[in-house]
Amino acid sequence: MDAGKLTIYDAAKKGDFGLVKWIVEYSRSSLNEFAKGHRTALHFAAMSGNIEIFKYLVERCGLDPLQGDIDLITPWDIVHTIVKNGLNSEYTLDNVNCNPEHREIELYLENRYSHSYDDFYRNPIRAGFFPDPSICRVGDDYYMVNSSFIFFPCIPISHSKDLIHWEIIGHAITNPDWAYLDELEGGRGYWAPDISFYEGRFYITATYRLNDVGPVYRRQMVVSSERPEGPYSEPVFIDEDGIDPSIFNDDDGKRYMLLNRGARIFELSKDGTKKISEPQLLFYGDNKRAPEGPHLYKKDGYYYLLEAEGGTGPGHMVTVSRSRELFGVYEPCPYNPIMRQKDPDALIQRCGHGDMVETPDGRWYMVYLCGRKIGDGYSILGRETAIDPVMWTADGWPIVNNLKGPSTMQIKPFPDFSGIMGSTDIHSEIDKEKCSTLLELDEVSTIEKISSCGLPLDYMTPRPFRNGDVKYIEGNDENEPSFIIKGSKAPISSVDSRNLVLKRQTSFSFEYSADMEIPELSEGQHAGISGYYDENTFVLFGLMKKDGKVFVFSQEHIGEEDRWIVSDEPVESSTKMIRFIMNTDYLKRTLSYEVIATDTQIKEAVFESAVFATLPDVYYLCDEGYNKGKRFTGALVGMYAYGGESAPLTVRFSNCNYKDI
Repeated sequence: MDAGKLTIYDAAKKGDFGLVKWIVEYSRSSLNEFAKGHRTALHFAAMSGNIEIFKYLVERCGLDPLQGDIDLITPWDIVHTIVKNGLNSEYTLDNVNCNPEHREIELYLENRYSHSYDDFYRNPIRAGFFPDPSICRVGDDYYMVNSSFIFFPCIPISHSKDLIHWEIIGHAITNPDWAYLDELEGGRGYWAPDISFYEGRFYITATYRLNDVGPVYRRQMVVSSERPEGPYSEPVFIDEDGIDPSIFNDDDGKRYMLLNRGARIFELSKDGTKKISEPQLLFYGDNKRAPEGPHLYKKDGYYYLLEAEGGTGPGHMVTVSRSRELFGVYEPCPYNPIMRQKDPDALIQRCGHGDMVETPDGRWYMVYLCGRKIGDGYSILGRETAIDPVMWTADGWPIVNNLKGPSTMQIKPFPDFSGIMGSTDIHSEIDKEKCSTLLELDEVSTIEKISSCGLPLDYMTPRPFRNGDVKYIEGNDENEPSFIIKGSKAPISSVDSRNLVLKRQTSFSFEYSADMEIPELSEGQHAGISGYYDENTFVLFGLMKKDGKVFVFSQEHIGEEDRWIVSDEPVESSTKMIRFIMNTDYLKRTLSYEVIATDTQIKEAVFESAVFATLPDVYYLCDEGYNKGKRFTGALVGMYAYGGESAPLTVRFSNCNYKDI
């Protein structure tokens, strides 16, 4: 057969089974190659609806119906969308209608996996700036912590009933006097926390990373609480160098802390706040490059040591070793690394820094960090959290997702779970005798959505704000919730700037908007909304006072470079309120505004609307976008006010909306 220049993708798209078989079995075509968009031949077979081709590629060629393309769209996604939407589906080809075979393919997949399409979850499970996850289970409830670096409140604590749906319930440090983040550069602060439960208390430990000055720049912080959401005790600091601490509680009642490099271990006091032995190395690591993030587990007579290796970039991985004795010789797993992204062109990359948890029915899962890279390798959303199942081999080793790397689409741990996050009792199985302050087990817990520091749980500031500088006012039947921000005397590019109120960017495409009551600005003052990474790279979009008049402006700050755009005409002095809108499509941001008039008859009416500027490439709002300092966080968006030294400035924002697109 002469296939000419037709590829296997063309043949699968046309539904030509004979040509597909000939290309696979007689041509030199490689099934390890991908079409545009990182799609396999199975993606195109899903579009055509040819059941023979689809089954052949799955059963005879080993192609995966759950493998995502560059947008994490799987062949099953395509089939399901066509079945659900028919001819309106974006995947229906010009010469292919939705036919009964699409439904036949979906039935085939349901039988193959013994689950329906809705029984699957997607990675990452925590999108956006949720790096370095650690997890523990108490009863039927799961708790997870992530790094927060210089952002306040410090170290978000999330809760889940099903390992997939999570919500923030509190933070490890909410008292600004206990945060100790003043003067710390972006990327410092609280690194790689660990959460554990011991004798009725939750313990959180993390590395406190200072600036690169002085003889000591890494210490280990410990807090504890009877309640998972807090409040937590005042931080105690252990003077031992290293990063990525975790606490291991052995069967004999002894407690230990592990740190890098490799896995060093020392004994802790009963309350977990003091080092009572000198550190010693358990095992350096199997890969021997940047071994960190050690966690210990005890199972079936073995101590299992999990480590992150390869650095937190493209070569990141998870390895495991084991020993019969805590201080014995650790043998590396023959299947290492048990988690690593092997495909350099896949969307999900830098997979490592894992922590395992066991479900009540004896199944195991591992949470781990990952990053989704777009453009020229930019992980604009930062390091995120993913989860995959852990299987134990016949020779007693844990392997993650059958050593296939990160999954795009995976069967939910609890497919029949129907609980609603936020309305379930987060203390359902915790021992009441050990935790006397917890709710009664039959009492439904309603976690307050406002942190004790005064901010909504999903908002944060770079370093703690000073008392009264930032205030959140809850809404009621008559008024929208609002933020009142006093203008910072320090510029946004300074570590002394505090008065930004930010939340995580959780999607490549989103819209953020906020209404700002126009304040009385003095010369040089400005306020508005921001796309923020740290003091080195950010976008500002707002109003500024210049030459005695108020103008709309935008500023891109990229290290030593500033790119300004200022409106030709000033804002009318009669304007009372303006809405700033930031639309994001991957690395492009479109800035627009609406001037709003209010009166007693109508709530609001837009009488002027304009696209102000398009920023084609905000690559600098990510880890890889600028080379200065420690860059481990992710893109944020929110509101700010800069007052400078000239006069006090207070700005009210309301109707603040973030919407993934």
